[in-house]
Amino acid sequence: MLIDDIKKLGKWRTECREALDAHKRKILVCLGEACRANGSIEILGEFKRILSENEIKNISVEAVIETGCHGYCALGALVIIEPEGTFYTKVKKSDVSRIVEETLKKNKIIDRLIYTDPNTGEKIPEFKKIPFYARQRRISLRNVGHIDPHRITDYVAYDGYSALAKALTEMTPQQIIDEMAKSGLRGRGGGGFPTGRKWATCAKVEADIRYVVCNGDEGDPGAFMDRTTMGSDPHSVLEGMIICAYAIGSIQGYIYVREEYPLAIVNLKIAIEAAREHGLLGKNIMGTDLSFDIQVNRGGGAFVCGESSALMKSIAGDIGEPRAKYIHSVVKGLYDKPTVLNNVETFATVPVIIDKGADWFASIGTKKSTGTKVFSLAGKVKNCGLLEVPMGITLREIIFDIGGGAPDGRKFKAVQTGGPSGGCLPESKLNLPVDFDSLTEAGSMMGSGGMIIMDDHTCMVEIARYFLSFLVSESCGKCVPCREGLYQLRQICKRITEGEGREGDLELMEQLSKHIQISSLCGLGQSGPNPLMSTLMYFREEYETHIRDKKCPAGVCRALIRYNITDNCTGCLACIKACPVRAITGEKKKIHIINQEICDRCGSCYAVCRFDAIEIK
Repeated sequence: MLIDDIKKLGKWRTECREALDAHKRKILVCLGEACRANGSIEILGEFKRILSENEIKNISVEAVIETGCHGYCALGALVIIEPEGTFYTKVKKSDVSRIVEETLKKNKIIDRLIYTDPNTGEKIPEFKKIPFYARQRRISLRNVGHIDPHRITDYVAYDGYSALAKALTEMTPQQIIDEMAKSGLRGRGGGGFPTGRKWATCAKVEADIRYVVCNGDEGDPGAFMDRTTMGSDPHSVLEGMIICAYAIGSIQGYIYVREEYPLAIVNLKIAIEAAREHGLLGKNIMGTDLSFDIQVNRGGGAFVCGESSALMKSIAGDIGEPRAKYIHSVVKGLYDKPTVLNNVETFATVPVIIDKGADWFASIGTKKSTGTKVFSLAGKVKNCGLLEVPMGITLREIIFDIGGGAPDGRKFKAVQTGGPSGGCLPESKLNLPVDFDSLTEAGSMMGSGGMIIMDDHTCMVEIARYFLSFLVSESCGKCVPCREGLYQLRQICKRITEGEGREGDLELMEQLSKHIQISSLCGLGQSGPNPLMSTLMYFREEYETHIRDKKCPAGVCRALIRYNITDNCTGCLACIKACPVRAITGEKKKIHIINQEICDRCGSCYAVCRFDAIEIK
């Protein structure tokens, strides 16, 4: 339906809801990246094949819905049966016929496929009661996992574009800006700048054209929040951008998407074409005077292009290098015109604030960090995946109550927040509330929302070296403090992990870090030393052990460890077969021996031993 009059939107929404409600039962198949890797495309096809070939009461092939990510990535492939909410995990193509026969035909639950609480052993068939979901509050991710991202009708049925209609008919641009300011929404890309203030400043600048830019260049290792939203609920991003365009007086928008996100790019383009077709994007949106269009730009393949000024230069076709921040993008941004730049999660939150009101949103979270925040849990954690929680929740609640803690009985050691520019926080900080200010005061930062969990087998010196290496390779090289300073920090860290650390290295790195933070041109250099500084703050003794004792307590740094075979050895020959340099000798059912002169400390023997016969010294 072409919405050339706002009044038509209500009628269309009714039609969309009736089309969805026509299916009394629905099969929601997750096609997020993790589930795709576990065969969900084949599972979707199998459901459609079986249902098209067999008549089942109240179930048709149209009831099979291709959704985006359900969030619980550790248990994919995932299938949810509605309206019961039956949550099936680790589904295989071979399970589909049984789901159809048992669950769809006979209303029987398949115990083998439902969620089992790893701590209590309890079987929980309904996804809303699973701890991973029960502790969440979804605003930005409100539709993710429930709708088909390729169908605009699904988004409209779930109240999509109602906020835009409200903004165009009941609010002035200034009222929208005031509502955003009142909500307390701060940019979810990492900086935490007040959204309302940014929009207000841009709207006041005299200019013939203003731009709206969405930052989808999510480059932090372990982060996949924006990728999921763009790929699973693209219309929420578009609606937020259109509302922003109305508020600041813009006619053109851009979504800058990381090159490595092909699925998100495809789904965004499908959504943009559908919005244009139905009169929700382009000239005279919904029959009003508002004209605004959006273009998708593929990222430049560089981490530094996530920085605002470098991103805008990349969109303009220039090399993605940052510029001095005394020039604010809201005054002189893309093509030297006033520009509002917010990230994906921020724009996806805007329609809910307009729809439900600033007071409702501000009642969630904390006074200075309102609303919710999306996080991706990765690393050494049982329940890796995507979650959205109220601001102010503690790290302990996220990592243990939702994430399940470290797997395999390992002890939690640290969590890194804020990506490569963030910091590593120890167990003593687990009761810290997660908000912009508390994390910064503790030596880390919110960042875009990536959380990497580390257990006691993690070497914090090696972690610092890894992230410094990442930043060195991603630095644009424009300014000396970042280009040379981070390189020198990386080299010193590398020396320490190789057993060549010297007295005074730690003090030298601290002094160098301060100079880099003060004098670097952009955020990459200014925050680049954060992983090093935070690990020095909380795990200094680990550095000292590397330097003075020439040992790696976590057993990670090859130059500082050695593998020995203990009396637990059963002579099973597994380690001999696994050793790539043939450093292990021995006979069957007799204790084996490692030749330390040949051993390259790769850890293959430790990985394959089933009898705890390999010790690390």
